[in-house]
Amino acid sequence: MPALILASASPRRSELLKQLGLAHTIHVADIDETPLCNESPADYVLRVADEKSHTIHQHYPEDSVVIAADTSVVLGDKIMGKPESLEHAMEMLSLLSANTHQVFSAVSIRGRYTQHCLSVSDVTFRAITAQEIIQYWHTGEPDDKAGAYAIQGLASTFIKNINGSFSGIMGLPLFETAQLLSNEGINIFNE
Repeated sequence: MPALILASASPRRSELLKQLGLAHTIHVADIDETPLCNESPADYVLRVADEKSHTIHQHYPEDSVVIAADTSVVLGDKIMGKPESLEHAMEMLSLLSANTHQVFSAVSIRGRYTQHCLSVSDVTFRAITAQEIIQYWHTGEPDDKAGAYAIQGLASTFIKNINGSFSGIMGLPLFETAQLLSNEGINIFNE
């Protein structure tokens, strides 16, 4: 089986690969993740994931497989980044409160082939009070998370409904990722 490299510092993405029993090394891609002017959310996450996989694949033998991903929380056409402060998190979570938003997760894999996919999920939040947002912020969980929340943590109590990929909302859609990896000869059920 070819070497698998995860081009991400996200512990959640690494955990998801481990959940599939896939041994991997981590090599973080340091790229500019600023959205381009008038770039759609889908184009943005696909571009960033592709740039990450391209940047890291150059450091490894051709038969290595690099997996990169990018995830954005989107309300309307607005990409919500990571919160810079309590005030920023309050603004984002207040917009998501009692509303449905989308989570776009793109995966880019480079090995024998260059492949990518996009997972889009709908997430509906219940109404969240300002006090809850403040308390949530002080747990440290929203820091460094797109949209200022982590679906697998305490924010799960804010979520009324999801339609789509739970693992995609976490940052790596496993159904799609497993399909792309199988094209590279990496199958999770190999004996």
